[in-house]
Amino acid sequence: MHFDDDPPDDDDPGRDYRSADDAWVPDAVDLVLEVATMLSVFAAQQLRRIDAMRREALAEAVGRGSGVREIIDRGIRLELAAALRITEYAAAELIVRADALVHRFPQMLDSLSGGRTTERHTQIFVAAMAGLEVEFHERVVPQAIVLAEIEPVGTFRRSLRALLETVRAETLSERHAVAVAGRRTVVEPAENGMAWYMALIPEVEARAIDARATAMAKAIAGREGETRTLDQIRADVVCDLLIEGWTDAVPDEAQGIRATVAVTVPALALLDRGDLCDGAAGAGAGSGVSEPATVEGIGPIPIERARELCGGADGWMRILTHPETGVVLSVGRDQYRPPPGLRKLVKWRAGRCMAPGCGMPTDRCEIDHSIDWMLGGETSIVNLAPLCKGHHTVKHHGGWGVRQVDGGALEWTSPSGRRYRVDPERRVPVFRTSSEPAPF
Repeated sequence: MHFDDDPPDDDDPGRDYRSADDAWVPDAVDLVLEVATMLSVFAAQQLRRIDAMRREALAEAVGRGSGVREIIDRGIRLELAAALRITEYAAAELIVRADALVHRFPQMLDSLSGGRTTERHTQIFVAAMAGLEVEFHERVVPQAIVLAEIEPVGTFRRSLRALLETVRAETLSERHAVAVAGRRTVVEPAENGMAWYMALIPEVEARAIDARATAMAKAIAGREGETRTLDQIRADVVCDLLIEGWTDAVPDEAQGIRATVAVTVPALALLDRGDLCDGAAGAGAGSGVSEPATVEGIGPIPIERARELCGGADGWMRILTHPETGVVLSVGRDQYRPPPGLRKLVKWRAGRCMAPGCGMPTDRCEIDHSIDWMLGGETSIVNLAPLCKGHHTVKHHGGWGVRQVDGGALEWTSPSGRRYRVDPERRVPVFRTSSEPAPF
């Protein structure tokens, strides 16, 4: 998401602002942003001073053994917690973040000092970088800073995760194999005769299990006289499936429901092994894989697992990052409701609700016509986007303007006249002749 908060031009009718003697006067939102910038600047100063405080105290421990250093370190945390009236855990987190930003990632600290990003962005950044091998830092840090300066917190967290997994794609298979070896189930007692039943399993399977249980629960919830909540029904469905192994108690409309998960695989990754998915063809084989395969709502998976999922099993929507999906992209003015294939594609492209900063998954969103159907908008890929119910309502009744721009991005214009751009998580590949402009 990109922010357009610069003082407007005098001839810009898109921004409602006050002027006195041709001088730009900040409005209420500008005043809030000014304070937010100051908070970032002060947060950077606090981190620098925390690091200086720690280094000064630890200088006394030089040559006195590791035990003395640990005692002094604990004393620093205690004093910082007492002075700031926070927990020692929170104080320790501040110390770790200060050390990381001052000594290993000064570029990110400079961004915070300049008010170009927020303290929360730096927290997410430092936590993510803690598990990244040092040899990847040079490839990640500059891009991460750019993302932190233009994206809201939720989007930044997802983008950073995708960035880390992309640069670590070469070791993904090995790391996944180690993780899979630790799969297990755990029963943890709760109160009042209850317990948590937990399974540490691959996330692809976990998401598919939850999706199927949710779909079945929704079908049951629609029956007349049903009083259980969706959570209660979902838990009962899981128990029925695991204990009895059958679903005779499930109504007919919920029988046979299976999970549907979208797996996106770079076409060349499949061609490297001579495998094809859904008839992919085209670019030559033997090329290196620049991006890992991903599962919608989950993230990267080993390419071997992706090839397995692309083998034709039911319940998997296979979409290649190569222009050959064959999905209907528009029904114009002939039909208000998008056909199923188009709905899937619109949701797949966005990945999340397309409102600024929203992280609602698309399976819980409604499909919105950017230009309202009643005002002549078409049911087309270039006029559809998923919005959660709350943001759908705000779009139509909150005084906001929304238009779709290049590549499926939405540009939101607030009541104050500010513009916020939200990009989809994916692009829709299309065929075109060399003389045609790119529509996406």
